[in-house]
Amino acid sequence: MTSPADEILDIVDENDQVVRQAPRGEAYAEGLRHRCVFIEARDAHGRLFVHRRTPVKLVFPSHYDMFVGGVVGAGESYDEAALREAEEELGVTGLPKPRFLFKFLYDNGAGHSWWSAVYEVRCELPVSPQAEEVAWHDFLPPAEVERRLAEWQWVPDGLAAYHRLKAFRSAG
Repeated sequence: MTSPADEILDIVDENDQVVRQAPRGEAYAEGLRHRCVFIEARDAHGRLFVHRRTPVKLVFPSHYDMFVGGVVGAGESYDEAALREAEEELGVTGLPKPRFLFKFLYDNGAGHSWWSAVYEVRCELPVSPQAEEVAWHDFLPPAEVERRLAEWQWVPDGLAAYHRLKAFRSAG
């Protein structure tokens, strides 16, 4: 079994065009721009899947996230990655195809930059998240997530996607 740091990613430019490929560990260490997917998963009651990442994650260990998702592998489409990542992180099979909403360039100004495709999916299946990815999880009502924004340490890219998603929905 290979390490996540060895996974090959497409490295992209400011226009999301592939310029080369590199291992994930190298992309993170050198701040190479790559691709990620963020999938908002809600249950049949409209509650949002929220989880805390494990302490062994390469980036943002032990942070909370209101999205499932991850990096897009080399040669993989955003849509393929969204379904794969959602099923992997939720621990389900047979999930409906996540619906693409929008894409944005995340850049924290400190060497972390990636093209981020945001999706939504309804998950009415019993979830069983990967223990190596997820330390804690629950489906929370949207008001509870809002209350926790100031209390919990959230992954910064997920928080950026969350605020953009709220603006996207209020504009639509």
